[in-house]
Amino acid sequence: MVYNAEKEPMYPGIYPGQEEQKDHQLVPATVITVPPKYEPPQYVPPAPDHLLWSLFNFGCLNFCCLGFVALVYSVKARDRKVVGDVDGSRHYGSTARSFNIAATVLSIIVGSIYIVLRLIPLFLQN
Repeated sequence: MVYNAEKEPMYPGIYPGQEEQKDHQLVPATVITVPPKYEPPQYVPPAPDHLLWSLFNFGCLNFCCLGFVALVYSVKARDRKVVGDVDGSRHYGSTARSFNIAATVLSIIVGSIYIVLRLIPLFLQN
């Protein structure tokens, strides 16, 4: 069947089963609300808690209990991270890092001084 636009109008008027609408009648309508464009949540990297470094300092380099204090702050940072408090986790993690740095540096300095003082008498004997 070939369609000829001249013979058949594009819009015939009233479709079968459709009544003529008068101006005062309400026409049923469907309203569709389109949600805004989906934007995935921004990735926030987790704050480091330095737990392994704190465990190492607590076990090996516990100079003046700084390793223990660093371990306590690392556990607090881990707890804050689990709860979802990013700022609290970042704060406790930063404090743990500071105590870890202090414990590591002071332990290395004191260990180096101890080794030097133990080796001086060996060199003076010969």
